[in-house]
Amino acid sequence: MSNELELLDDDFVKIVKDIEKDILDTRYNIISKANKEVVNFYLRLGKIISDNAKYGNNFINRLSVALKLDFPDEQGFSTRNLARMRKVYEAYKDLASIPEELEIISWSQNCVLVDKIEDIDKRVWYAKQIIENGWSKTVLSHQIDLELYERQALPEKMTNFDDKLPIAQSEFARDMIKDPYIFELANIGKRAKERDIENAMLERIKNVLLELGKGFSFVGNQYKISTNDNDYYIDLLFYHLDLRCFVVVELKNTEFKPEYVGQLGFYVTAVDETLKKETDNETIGLLLCEDKDKLTVEWSLKSVNAPIGVASYKVKNVIPQEIMEKLPTEEELNLYIKKLPNEEIEEEND
Repeated sequence: MSNELELLDDDFVKIVKDIEKDILDTRYNIISKANKEVVNFYLRLGKIISDNAKYGNNFINRLSVALKLDFPDEQGFSTRNLARMRKVYEAYKDLASIPEELEIISWSQNCVLVDKIEDIDKRVWYAKQIIENGWSKTVLSHQIDLELYERQALPEKMTNFDDKLPIAQSEFARDMIKDPYIFELANIGKRAKERDIENAMLERIKNVLLELGKGFSFVGNQYKISTNDNDYYIDLLFYHLDLRCFVVVELKNTEFKPEYVGQLGFYVTAVDETLKKETDNETIGLLLCEDKDKLTVEWSLKSVNAPIGVASYKVKNVIPQEIMEKLPTEEELNLYIKKLPNEEIEEEND
């Protein structure tokens, strides 16, 4: 008879999860410590270059040649990179100490922040986003170009979360909201209908999730909720992994109207009644409109019990609008094809 104890599946899953977390934490600590060493070394090198600025480009050129000869396998000692080291050092030299967030992101990300942003607090805010969201240098640059700081950190958030949610959840939920959201979609004209925008979102769901922010997991579109006699369809349904709750997103390609809040409040309640588990937090509603009047939104939010946020959105076409307007329509293409001789059509198909 075996003396071995039976390991329950739940216990084993917890053990694996704990190990996975330890692996990720260790990996993060190794990377962040390595970044810190690199950043501080380049800053020290940048100081030396700055202190010898009186010699002009001649100093950088000679230093680049000397370092490449001594360390032929090392990357990063080009004249361009040495000039960047001086630039980043001079941007931070008046600080009593470098904020930790800037030390533990990569050197290339620091270069992007210095190139694109003047304000130190704003740089630190973006550095925190890099750490929390795992952005690459390319994503960071793109988010700065889309003015994420101005859309997420600065605007007044139109929500009733403080009154409808526990403090911890309400602060987190409010912080995640942007205004406006900018969705980069394909083939969307100025007169696109809500369903057209929704379908374009599904085609580029990775872009949409990036814009919504960390933690959003896509559940479905036109998600059906049924009562005994009626079916209702939610535009977009997400689950937020950090907030541990469902997020109902309704899209309106018009200015905000008070009745939209009532409709979204119904959907939030419906999700709570049909999908929410005991371990889930309260479902949140997010209403996205083309425009909104602040006072109208405030009064409307006071009239509902469901936790709801309201924000505007913009669609940025990945194909410039002026190019789209010059493209032939489907009817024009069909008309052109009909006019072609049969031999030409066969040649084009070949």
